[in-house]
Amino acid sequence: MPGLPTARDDRTDVSDGIWNALITARNHDWAGEPSLTVPIPDAQLQLYRAGGWHADVRLDDSAAALLDVLAPIATAGRIVVAQLGQSLDGRIATRTGHSQYINGSIALAHLHRLRALVDAVLVGAGTACADLPQLTVRKVTGPDPVPVIIDPSARVGADGPLFEQGKEPRRLLQLIAEDATPPPAPDHVERVRLPLEDGGFAPADILEALAARGLHRVLVEGGADTISRFMHADALDRLHLLIAPLIIGSGRNGLDLPAIDRLEEARRPRIRSFGLGDELLVDVEFAARD
Repeated sequence: MPGLPTARDDRTDVSDGIWNALITARNHDWAGEPSLTVPIPDAQLQLYRAGGWHADVRLDDSAAALLDVLAPIATAGRIVVAQLGQSLDGRIATRTGHSQYINGSIALAHLHRLRALVDAVLVGAGTACADLPQLTVRKVTGPDPVPVIIDPSARVGADGPLFEQGKEPRRLLQLIAEDATPPPAPDHVERVRLPLEDGGFAPADILEALAARGLHRVLVEGGADTISRFMHADALDRLHLLIAPLIIGSGRNGLDLPAIDRLEEARRPRIRSFGLGDELLVDVEFAARD
């Protein structure tokens, strides 16, 4: 099984040339261009709009694995990818809700790589309230994505790192219901009103609102309810499942989807697996790209 590069001092250990090539592809305008050639140390790397790659020298296994996993995201004009960290038995928390930390530092570095390659990162109101996330790329070199909070009832208070006004406040989108009454917020916060559907927002409506603002590559980071809603709506192109060597035995499941009666109704996506230190990354592909 190929393995992704591990972390060194909480930062990526992969060749700077490979990672810089992925960032170059992420920033490239792919309209009308099927491929992009990027120099890497002692070689040339060709990245394809369909997500593939070719190098004119043999790359080590960890560099090749990183390209296999991340090139489909870096080269995409539009993509929706989710990430979910869980135990071997599919749990994301104990029955008391304790979840810090199921996955380790290497998995965290991978999450930050995903953030650096997308335009926007989505979290639900529960995650925003409980974790007060920063949603930055502190573990790798790259641009911070636009944070987006899915908050139909506008219950997320205007506090925490995402709402703080630094010297250069980050743009923040807060998705709220049409009749919600949110508290005042700093100028860098844009409230986007969407229609409710079954008590929440339809993923298609969310993605349409983001695309209208130039945000076409989206990471659905959490929580599990948000990821499950996107999966049920067939709104995910990929899922990165980060599995830790941990057996919890009870507690919260990672995914909660409507029940089926027969296995013929189950999804059978294409998967690839990669080592991530002592953890496992399963790259789940729901939709094939051209």
